[in-house]
Amino acid sequence: MTSDASSEADAGTGADQGLLSPVRAGTAVEAVTGDAAWLRAMLEAEVCLARAQARLGVVPEHAAAAIREAARFLGGEDGYDVAGLARRARDAGNPVVPLVEDLRAAAGDARRWVHHGATSQDVLDTAAMLVAARARAVILPHLDQVLAALARLAAEHRDTPMAGRTLMQRAVPTTFGLKAAGWLLGCRDARDRLAAVRPPVQLGGAAGTMAGYGERALELLPLFAAETGLAEPVLPWHTSRAPVTDLAAALAAVAGALGKLAVDVILLAQSEVGEVAEPAAPGRGGSSAMAHKRNPVLATMIRSAALQVPALAQILLASRVAEHERPAGGWHAEWQPLRECLRLAGGAAETAAELTEGLEVFPGRMRQNLDELLAVLREHGEDTGTGPVPALVDRALRFHAGKFPAPEFHTRKDG
Repeated sequence: MTSDASSEADAGTGADQGLLSPVRAGTAVEAVTGDAAWLRAMLEAEVCLARAQARLGVVPEHAAAAIREAARFLGGEDGYDVAGLARRARDAGNPVVPLVEDLRAAAGDARRWVHHGATSQDVLDTAAMLVAARARAVILPHLDQVLAALARLAAEHRDTPMAGRTLMQRAVPTTFGLKAAGWLLGCRDARDRLAAVRPPVQLGGAAGTMAGYGERALELLPLFAAETGLAEPVLPWHTSRAPVTDLAAALAAVAGALGKLAVDVILLAQSEVGEVAEPAAPGRGGSSAMAHKRNPVLATMIRSAALQVPALAQILLASRVAEHERPAGGWHAEWQPLRECLRLAGGAAETAAELTEGLEVFPGRMRQNLDELLAVLREHGEDTGTGPVPALVDRALRFHAGKFPAPEFHTRKDG
């Protein structure tokens, strides 16, 4: 295919299928973060706004119903020209403006009530939070699968001895159970951070004053939140981007915790170490040049996500430095990094569930590598014991199960 033909083909589909991001290709999170999902979320924001306004008597009930039907038509299976919408968005800098034009055209006599009092940022921010909430609902169950698998590994290998490694060198004895317990608590903390994030609606109007929503604007806010299922903010957050930065931090924590697990698996699965192996599957781990290899591809994909999410999250964290009542470029820069963070973290979580549930552990190989270390330690007269490692594993498992509270840390009175 020539470069011209390739460009024409790409323009025809307008789709990013994850060719260069296999960690999220075909995963559950991909389905709730694609262009079609964003389109439906923007339409849903418009419908929920109209319904909330109808509950207040600001918009006629029949108009809200007509807007809902128009949105259903535009978001239906017959196919909407999303690529065309994206091109038209160049004229306004965001896709809401042309979408509202189409929604008004489809709403017939109710057109005057479409987007009533709203600004584009209200709709797109609310849509972003809807997408994030749905992605989180996909990611959390996969993280729960990871936690269950890691708890099982920690319990089963509580007393399985292996060599601990520091600075990539064998150091002193430990157990595989303790290593798994470390993964467990890291992933548990990240899971809890993501679960604690409560995406809110956006409702500020043209400049965050809510003036366009009329005298009953403050009554509209909780109704809009209830219609969408999102949280109710205290104030419009057009330039107070905490909902976005909180998501960024939580997703980076998820990717990082899973990345730690993945990089350890990669190292333990090295031919020279051979202490674990990824779950076998037909065609998985093959090399195009070396038929003898069984590459740790699941862990490799997870690590690739862990390396990308923090960099993308930095763009989102920078959004807190926003000018006046609407940022020029800063807000626009959030959309794609936010989607990629959701996709990568979600893809990593689903991949990690498969990895941990089927991870093969080889205690015999661990013992062999440990014996070599013990011989060196004895030669130097050093301690060859593991100390309270089994008790530490038990402590981690009890904490995970919620049988005792997290340790408290006290600040010295003298500072």
